[in-house]
Amino acid sequence: MAGPIPSHARVVIIGGGIVGCSVAYHLTKLGWRDVLVLERRQLSCGTTWHAAGLVGQLRSSHNLTRLASYGAVLYEQLEAETGQATGFRRSGSISVARTAERMIELKRGASMAKCFGVNVELISPRETGRLWPLMRTDDLAGAVWIPRDGRTNPIDTTLALAKGARQGGATIVENVTVTAIHRERGAATGVSTDSGDVACEVVVNCAGLWGRDVGRMAGVNVPLHASEHFYIVTEPLDGVTRDLPVLRDTDGYIYVREEVGGLLMGGFEPVAKPWGMDGVPEDFAFSLLPEDWEHFRVFMEQAIVRIPALETAPVRRHVNGPESFTPDNRYMLGEAPELRRFFVAVGFNSVGIASAAGAGKALAEWIVGGEPSMDLWDVDIRRFMPFQGNARYLRERITEVVGLLYAMHWPFRQPASARGMRRSVLHERLAAHGAVFGVVAGWERANWFATAGVEPRYVYTYGRQNWVPCAAAEHRAVREAVGLFDQSSLAKFLVQGPDAAAVLQRLCANDVDVAPGRIVYTQMLNARGGIECDLTVTRLADDAYLVVTIAAAATHDADWVRRGLGDARVTLTDVTSAFAVLGVMGPRSRELLSRLTDADLSSAAFAFGTSREIELGHASVRATRITYVGELGWELYVPTEFATRVYDDVIAAGADLGLRHAGYHAMDSLRMEKGYRSWGHDIGSEDTPLMAGLDFAVAFKKDAFAGRDALLRQRGKPLSRWLVMFTLDDPAPLLLGDEPIYRDGTLIGRITSGAYGHTLGRSVGMGYVAHADGVDAAFVRGGRWELEIALERFAATAHLEPPYDPRSTRVRA
Repeated sequence: MAGPIPSHARVVIIGGGIVGCSVAYHLTKLGWRDVLVLERRQLSCGTTWHAAGLVGQLRSSHNLTRLASYGAVLYEQLEAETGQATGFRRSGSISVARTAERMIELKRGASMAKCFGVNVELISPRETGRLWPLMRTDDLAGAVWIPRDGRTNPIDTTLALAKGARQGGATIVENVTVTAIHRERGAATGVSTDSGDVACEVVVNCAGLWGRDVGRMAGVNVPLHASEHFYIVTEPLDGVTRDLPVLRDTDGYIYVREEVGGLLMGGFEPVAKPWGMDGVPEDFAFSLLPEDWEHFRVFMEQAIVRIPALETAPVRRHVNGPESFTPDNRYMLGEAPELRRFFVAVGFNSVGIASAAGAGKALAEWIVGGEPSMDLWDVDIRRFMPFQGNARYLRERITEVVGLLYAMHWPFRQPASARGMRRSVLHERLAAHGAVFGVVAGWERANWFATAGVEPRYVYTYGRQNWVPCAAAEHRAVREAVGLFDQSSLAKFLVQGPDAAAVLQRLCANDVDVAPGRIVYTQMLNARGGIECDLTVTRLADDAYLVVTIAAAATHDADWVRRGLGDARVTLTDVTSAFAVLGVMGPRSRELLSRLTDADLSSAAFAFGTSREIELGHASVRATRITYVGELGWELYVPTEFATRVYDDVIAAGADLGLRHAGYHAMDSLRMEKGYRSWGHDIGSEDTPLMAGLDFAVAFKKDAFAGRDALLRQRGKPLSRWLVMFTLDDPAPLLLGDEPIYRDGTLIGRITSGAYGHTLGRSVGMGYVAHADGVDAAFVRGGRWELEIALERFAATAHLEPPYDPRSTRVRA
């Protein structure tokens, strides 16, 4: 039976798994006392209780690694604080490689770990066998050892967090089901339960498997889907000791750890089994799904290869418990864009135990502080598009995405499932010209164009992939003649109303109170001066602007603007689908477009940073003179119904000018040579424009704009971090991002993004370098620089200006 529930709380947390208890625990640590956790059955009864309890530190990004590493620290001290045992111990972990390519992946990860402060050691197969005596090692290419990784008991750790939350003043009530979310004026105001209503200031969705359903109660998109997840536990085996490290053989899809003298073995299969398409049963608590030994066969066969003793080991228990997964294998945190004061922490993709502590801390800080305390874009719920909550889409994607946890993490890897959701009206024409598509925010985008004799598909490797010669030719065409990009996936918003200029002046760091027909490149900043949005603002009229941003940031940036509107007389309308965008870029772009329009495209009449409507061929389009590739060019905003005709006209007009289709791989190498930043990689919410070298886009003369005070405090002082460009002296190695940066032999930063510069003839990257006494031009010039790739260092040259066309003479030609 449920205990009594209060009629009011400051915050209601829905779900008493390890994540919900972590959020409650951390809220009390920040001084909140009126915290109420509502659990539909008993604490940990959904997914938490049957988790394997692995606590790995290394994740795919710096901040996710920070959050995961914090979990190991917290779990280590939680028993002493609360008196509740957790079962945590640092047993370490070993990841093995069966192939040379997997070994490169592990080495790249070990290099990356240095940037994140995680100790990762490269070990030989012989040393691997010494640490894990039951393992076969003669077929291994190598392994890495992370000595400070750990493991914990999921139920006990949840109970310890719950006890700590109660000690801090929180109330936890079990056997209460939330049936509705109260909403008023765009904000969550409480919940209904089968035991009564609770009014509150904040609602937090930590409902795990039920997270999507709870989101729908609130009108919030929470894209997750359950999948069956399998492991076995054997009887005790000779040679298994309590401190045996966690073993990951990702080439064999499996993980293994000690469990009461035996082995727990599970994994992530290439083709998973989605579950719960008809909903989660009402009585589902401490429940398991039926055994499926046929589906488990792939794990068993691979495990016997790695640990021969498993072939005859008695199996004590077969566990098949559902876990929730997201379309991109990263969990969801943050305040929902659809509903204020409704926060989400769900979809943990089988890393919920390791991630719960850090996620709970980060979300509690977000709730209390009103904004994230660190850059959480990797897991921000606003990275998802509305369509990604579709049940069929989720079921199809989760069939693939589970296995991607242990699949090769190839550079530029594209998902194979749930494709074709969003297509440009030019899609079929591009495909006919050999386009090979990638996917961003559901958009099918031409990444490269296969030339004669090249199969139009990716062949993945850590070396030069099959598409590189094709993208190199596209790159050269843009530099030497003219290239055509389909940029229709750009997110486009109309900001209109009597207060439009005033609102955007307050939100934007740059001055956007310009004449109609002018484009302004600008950032929108948080209170710390960090970059929340990186976009262009085009003034269309006295009371109307067109705001354009990247596809991946569409939901995030629209939400940021809407939050800033307040009571202003302004509307924001998403017009993304109304316009196709053709990028015509290169030194012959003016010549090409002049064949299709009577408009004067000379620099005197149509300067860089100008946007106006012109007649082009048989249509009227908005021509915007701007570039992300560092060449003369225009973005053509074409009403969708006219786009195919305009495309055909452009193709015909450029036939004798060297016009070539170009994709996003070429765009990336072009923008890297020119030093153009990418939001979410090179710039984000912890990076200020001064750190990022974007102070030219800050109008300090304005009286007030968000983040101005923080920038003024930073201005004129030594910068603790500064974004610097690098080229490798050796033309052979490839930069992909997250490579360590060394100055005079000392680790001082990491590469945020990298690409091969086909004009420069070598890899080019950019990354932040940090120094306690400040980073300036003299510091950069005075160092000997190296970049580390897969544990090997390569000499590099640091650049204070873009290595290609530093004065932008070609852009303004």
